[in-house]
Formats: sequence, structure tokens, C-alpha cells
Amino acid sequence: MTSTIRFASVSLDCPDARALAAFYARLLGVDVAYASDDFSALRLGDVWLSTQRVDGYRPPTWPDGGTPQQVHIDFAVGDLDAAERAALDAGASPAAVQPSPDRWRVLLDPAGHPFCLSTLIPE
Repeated sequence: MTSTIRFASVSLDCPDARALAAFYARLLGVDVAYASDDFSALRLGDVWLSTQRVDGYRPPTWPDGGTPQQVHIDFAVGDLDAAERAALDAGASPAAVQPSPDRWRVLLDPAGHPFCLSTLIPE
């Protein structure tokens, strides 16, 4: 069966749409396609990653669950150590919990969303 539905976009809530979009643009080596104080977007091939400002935003508190993680993004990488250095240089911070650091690294974006770098996902 052929579907007429395709995945097109994911949007991240945050306190500063421009700043979070700039972080992901640095991380992924792309340009911000649209930026405003309330909404910004990056085009990643056929998929868009957008950021939207939310008043009273509270970052996730993974892994304790006090504030749910809301979304989790995985990025495919060839070299975990090099990718982690690049993510930290772009503004990410390491998560306190690293369940399997030899297989994937858990980092937090500037708004506190956890994301993983993994060699287990085909590039």
C-alpha cells in the first residue's frame, strides 16, 4: 500500500527560537532558512526542523522525568568522539547520564532537549 502521508517536520519548543535554530544550524552545518523571535526553521533535505518560542518554557529533566523530555532526536555519526566534540563546540552540553557511551552519546541542546549521537544508525 502506498501512503500519501510523509514525514515533513518536527518543531522544538524553547525560550529563544533564534538561538536554538542557530545551535542546530551550527551542529548540522546548514543555514537557518527562516528566523523570527517566535519561530525559526532549518531545511534538512526533505524534512524541516523548526524551533518555536513558548512563554514559560521549562526544559526537560531527563532522565528523572520531573518534566518529560517531550522529544528525542538521534543523529547518525561515523565517529562518536569527533561528533561529540563538534556538538559541544556548537553549544551542546553532555547529559549527566550516559547509558551506553561506547554506542551512543547523550547530549543536551541549549534549551535542554536531550539528543543522541550514534554510530548504530546508518548515515
